[in-house]
Amino acid sequence: MQKDQLYRFLFEELGIRGELVYLDNSFQIALSNHDYPPVVAEQLGQVLATSLLLSATLKFDGSLILQVQGSGPISLLVAHANDQQDVRGMAHWEGDVKKGALPDLFGDGRLVLTLKPTQGQAYQSIVALKGESLADAIETYFAQSEQLKTRLWFAVDNNKAVGLLLQELPAHAGKSADWERVEMLANTITDNELLGLSTEEIIYRLFHEESVTLYEPKPVQFHCECSREKVEASLLTVGHAELLSLLEEKGAVDTNCDFCNKHYHFDAVDIEQLFLTGQSSGSSIRH
Repeated sequence: MQKDQLYRFLFEELGIRGELVYLDNSFQIALSNHDYPPVVAEQLGQVLATSLLLSATLKFDGSLILQVQGSGPISLLVAHANDQQDVRGMAHWEGDVKKGALPDLFGDGRLVLTLKPTQGQAYQSIVALKGESLADAIETYFAQSEQLKTRLWFAVDNNKAVGLLLQELPAHAGKSADWERVEMLANTITDNELLGLSTEEIIYRLFHEESVTLYEPKPVQFHCECSREKVEASLLTVGHAELLSLLEEKGAVDTNCDFCNKHYHFDAVDIEQLFLTGQSSGSSIRH
C-alpha cells in the first residue's frame, strides 16, 4: 500500500490529467505537533493534500502556500508544499469544533493561494471561501481565477489523508462530454476506496474503459523550514525595546514554530548579541 507518495496520470486522448496523493507518516507528523480536535485534523489533512496536488501542477521550481482564513471556530489553515513534494501545515482553532459545512467551520472566510518561484516574483490570489467543503472552494477558485475545469475528492481518517484531483489541460479544446464522463466516473469513488485501495486499483475501478497512462510516483515527506536564524530575523523586526520589555517580564524570549512545534529560547545575552551585530547569524536583514 502506498505511503506518502504522489501519483500522476493522464487521459492522453481526452486532454485531462489526474493526481492521487497519499499522506501517511507526513500526516501523522503534522498531527503530532499539536493536539488537534478530530474535525480540525480532518480539515488539515485535506489542505495538506490540496497543497501537494496543486504544487504538482507548477511549471517552475518553487513552492505553494495555501491558506484558509476565516472568522469561525477554525480561524486558519495553512499548508506549504514545494516542487520536491516537501509539505508542512498547521491550524488555529478555538473551542469545541463540531463537524459541519465550510461556513460552520470557517464563518466568513477567504482562500489565499501564494506561488513563490525560486527565481522571480511571488504571485498571490485571494478569493472568497465559497461552497460546502474545501473541495468546493478550490474548484471555485480554479473556475474563477484559472478558468480550468477542476474537481477534487478527499478522504481522511485517523491514520492517513488521501486526495484525488482531475483537471482539464489548459491547452485542451476537447468535448465537454469527455470531461463530464470522466467526472461522473470519479464521482462514484467512496472514502473507503480512497483510503483502502491502491492507485492501480482506484484507476482501474474508475477508469478501466478509458486510456490512462500512470507515471512513476514521487515520494512525499513532512519537512519544516524553520531555523534559529529565521527566528532571529523575525525578532529583529519586533524591535529592541519590545524584546527588552519581554525579558524584564519573563526573563527570556521563548517561541515555538507553529508548523513543527520546535522550541527556540533566547536569553538576555542572546538578545543583546543579536542587536549588537544588527543581524541574525544566517540573515542579511538589517535593523
